Amino acid sequence: MKRRPTIMDVAARAGVSKSTVSLVLQGSPQVKPATRSAVQDAMAEIGYVYNRAAANLRSASVGLVGLVINDLRNPFFTEFATTLQMTLAAQGYATVIANSDEDPTLQAKLVASMIEHGVTALVISPAYGEASDTFDALARRAIPVLQVLRKGDERTGIFPFASFDYAGGSAAATRHLVDQGARNIAFVGGLPGRAITRERKSGWREVLKEQGIAEIALHGKSSRAFGMQAAETLLADHPKVDAAVCFNDLVALGLMTGFARAGRPIGQGFPIVGFDDIEEAAQSWPPLSSVACDIAGFARETADRLLAWMVEGQRPEPEIRSPVRLVARASSLGVGP
Repeated sequence: MKRRPTIMDVAARAGVSKSTVSLVLQGSPQVKPATRSAVQDAMAEIGYVYNRAAANLRSASVGLVGLVINDLRNPFFTEFATTLQMTLAAQGYATVIANSDEDPTLQAKLVASMIEHGVTALVISPAYGEASDTFDALARRAIPVLQVLRKGDERTGIFPFASFDYAGGSAAATRHLVDQGARNIAFVGGLPGRAITRERKSGWREVLKEQGIAEIALHGKSSRAFGMQAAETLLADHPKVDAAVCFNDLVALGLMTGFARAGRPIGQGFPIVGFDDIEEAAQSWPPLSSVACDIAGFARETADRLLAWMVEGQRPEPEIRSPVRLVARASSLGVGP
């Protein structure tokens, strides 16, 4: 008995993804006319008949996108998740969001659960640690998957990666501090051995090498608590350090608090630059200089790339780096906001 054609057969004949065929069957306006015509022609050629009753039983998972974030407590990641979800919602997609809490074991379980619930695509900012269970499961599923902000798997041909120009950002921050007269610039924050820490340090290291400045780095969790602890360490053990580039704004805000407690002025007395330019950076006192990453714009671009992949079969480039810019404020300039 001859097998009935399936939606996968239609996708193969039309040269598009299964998700694109589903959108055509649903009458989605997101599909380009030429793509819609190609799918309809493929259906006619192989004799595919749409079983609407069966499709209705599956409708709960149609247009469902998974989003797994390593740390939703961090405002940087929260803004990304919020903007991505809202952008996808505007195009008729529901998003299920999960926080892996920097736990690769939990991350693998969350991804497995999303696969079981029928997500049609997934965006992941990976947790630190071994991630083969997570990505191998996604590779077997063969759905569109984007890695963002951190690279958890080197197979970017399968899992395209997008992030920011972290090296360029830390270089700009360090040159700014040199221009302000600093000569002993520490790097504060970031867990040692992590790729993202190496990236955010690399620009700082390059400028220090150009200037003939010795490296001093204090590594730790990307938190306010570590920043406050680092202030005590710098004051006690590294009195010649006269400026700091921080792994992120949370560390920088904690560092400013620690210096304030010790009565050490920030700005011209000890210039500090953070990274990410979260909303609180401009609202702190003194306002925090920071390397600005347009995280909302990045989230919208991520959504657009994912939609193009799902709807038109346009796989993104293997690696994309978005530009950053230095926003200098009182914490490094020593002037009012």
